[in-house]
Parts: sequence; structure tokens; C-alpha cells
Amino acid sequence: MKDLVKFIAQALVDHPEQVSVNEIEGNQTSVLELKVAKDDLGKVIGKQGRTAQAIRTLLSAASAKLKKRTVLEIIE
Repeated sequence: MKDLVKFIAQALVDHPEQVSVNEIEGNQTSVLELKVAKDDLGKVIGKQGRTAQAIRTLLSAASAKLKKRTVLEIIE
């Protein structure tokens, strides 16, 4: 899951080297913290949060296959 989010985020931003994803694992839920450069934050979130919501949808579909719940947090 971590690699999926990192790949998508790097494709969207101008500074792909500054993309980092930190995973905090629990028993049934994982939290992914996505950090990008300050000027790339808008590109990852998108207009009215549509891009971020699309990433979360892909993430939930992929994690459902593993019978796990994954939450994406975009950190400023």
C-alpha cells in the first residue's frame, strides 16, 4: 500500500524526491501519512479534494483485497 501511494504521489508532483510515506500499522487498520513539498500540496489534494479522494478510493479498493482497512492522511 505504501508503494502504491508513493508512486501515485510522485507522478502528480513537481518535486518527486520530496515525497515520503510513513506507515503506522495496527491489527486491522493501517494509517499512511503522506508528506510532499509545500508547493505540491495543492496538486495532491486537487480541486475540492477530488484527487485526494480518488487516491483514497484506490487505496480502499486495494486494501479490501487484503481484508484490511487503510487510511490516508496528507500531512502539511
